[in-house]
Parts: sequence; C-alpha cells; structure tokens
Amino acid sequence: MISRPDLLSYALTALIGGIGATVAFALAVPAPFLCGPALAVTFAGLLGLRLSIPTLLRNAAFVIVGISMGTSVTPDVIAAAQTWPLSFLAVLATVVVLLYAAYWILRGFGYDRTTAMLGASPGHLSYIISLTAETRSDLATVSVIQSVRVLALTLAVPLIVEYLDLIGLEPAILPAPMHPAILAATVAASLAVGWIFLRWRFPAALLLGGVAVSITTHITGMTSGGVPSWLSQPTYIVLGSLIGTRFSRASLRDMRKAFVAGGVVTIAVMLLASIIAVLVSKLTGVPMNAVMIAFSPGGLETMAAMAVMMHADTAYVGSHHVLRLLFLSVLMPLVMGRDARRKQD
Repeated sequence: MISRPDLLSYALTALIGGIGATVAFALAVPAPFLCGPALAVTFAGLLGLRLSIPTLLRNAAFVIVGISMGTSVTPDVIAAAQTWPLSFLAVLATVVVLLYAAYWILRGFGYDRTTAMLGASPGHLSYIISLTAETRSDLATVSVIQSVRVLALTLAVPLIVEYLDLIGLEPAILPAPMHPAILAATVAASLAVGWIFLRWRFPAALLLGGVAVSITTHITGMTSGGVPSWLSQPTYIVLGSLIGTRFSRASLRDMRKAFVAGGVVTIAVMLLASIIAVLVSKLTGVPMNAVMIAFSPGGLETMAAMAVMMHADTAYVGSHHVLRLLFLSVLMPLVMGRDARRKQD
C-alpha cells in the first residue's frame, strides 16, 4: 500500500520531470528527455522538495533501456567487436587513472583516505554507497560527490558530443516499432532473465536481462524492430528524474564543500577520459561519439540510454560500461585494503 506522502512525492517528481523534458525539447537541448528531467528535478530537490521514483518504475525503465540497446546489435556489429580488445584494455587502464586522479584531488580537499577513495570511484554508485556504509567514512560526502559526478556527466556528455562536433551525427534510421505482443513477450522474458542475473549478483542486472534477451532474439531473427517512442521517451524521463532525486532535500549550504569537490573531480576525470577517448578512437577506428560515451564514468543505465539517443554504437558502449563495473567490483576492495572490511562503530 502506497502512503499518501509517497504518492504525492511520485506525482510531483513526474510533473517536474515532464516539465523539464518539455522545456529541454523546446530549447533543442541534446538528449532532452534525459537531461531536462535530471536538471529540473535536481533544482527542485535542492529547494527542499521531497522527490522520488517508485522502485517498480525504476526497474521497468532499466529493462526497457536494455531492450533498446539490444535491438541495434546485428551480425555486422558482432564482426566489428573483433577490433575492440585494445579498447577493453584501455577502459581498464582508464578506470585506474581516473580513480587515483580523483583520489588525490579529494585528498587535497582535506578528506581522509577512505572517504577520498570511495568518493573517487569512477562509477558503480550503488556498490560504492553500500561499501561506504560499512566503513569509517563520510557517507553524506561520498553520496554527494558521486551524485554530482552522475548528474554532471549526464548533462555534459551529450553537449560535448554534439556541440563540439566530435563527429557528425546523422539522424539514425529508426527501425519499425515491435508489434505490441512481441514487445510484451520481450519485456516478460527480459524480466525473467534479469531476475536470474539479480540472483547471481550481476551489476545492472535488469538492464543486462533486457540486453541479453533483445540481442538473442534479434540476432537469431526471432524478432525485429525497435522499442516504440511512446515507451522509450517516458523511460528516458524516468531515468533523468531518477538522477535528480539523489539531491532531494539536500542542503547546498551544509554540503558546499562536497558539491565543490564533486564538481572539480568531475571536470578532471572528464578531461582525462576525453583525452583517452580521442586516442582510442584514433587507434581503433571506432566513432568518437561511441568512445566518448563508453569511456565517460557515468551510470551504466544513463550512458546506455544516451548511446541510444545519440545514435552511438550501443553494443560498444554497453560492453565497456559493464566491464568497467565488474572491474570496479574487484578493484575497490583491493585498493582500500583493511578499510573495506572495517565496520563503523
């Protein structure tokens, strides 16, 4: 049973997110259905409003994004993947470079070693927050720094890709939408596979469930077509709003230092990631928009949705972000040492 305050919070979030998407679309902002809600809900949260997204709706959005990614995977894409091993190695090296660059910046702001290391992690937000709660570190600070990173990258990446003319983005030829019955069956199968992945503790399990089912059915010819816009656009609005809710009722004055530190860290890691992305694109021949999104240390679900909207290679982007998260799952406990196992008093 949903309580009245929760219902009001959901409705208000939907209203603000929808207004943000409408305004961003009218202003021709890149990826408007993602960036508009993220910005609008963030501002509303900083003003003290209680905003949230229902868990079921959030999970449904993850599944739809996964299905959207899989619809673009073709035999040609599989053949192109043979050129990616160097890129995979580069993304692992990038994670280490970004982690320690951000760590030393946060140490310069005066944060202790554990808080700085957790705040510096280039991704895997939910895992990092869980790890923070089990250590002698500042949970509020780490949450703000990590949330600033996710929000800033969501807004910055499409601007970099489109307005700096890194690659000419021609409008994609959208596939015909799936038949409603096929779409419903795909969603049901994706939920089932996503549930299995959850049991196996995969990162972004529901999104990967949608990817796995969609790729399998499209590669084998069992299904064809894409996710209809009447479903994909609201999904992006949900994801954008979800990013903004991380700042719900946050005190900008009380957390000023963490906001500034998060902003500085985000600028630094984005510059480093961009430099590496340029090198990888030149060495592998992968289009710059795909490499930029794949190497940006943003949220997997957000970057996956952005790849779809920006007409980038979704298979390339998704595979690199999954690898990044898996690597971080192993790397963070190693670099933290005993701190990763030390409970708070």
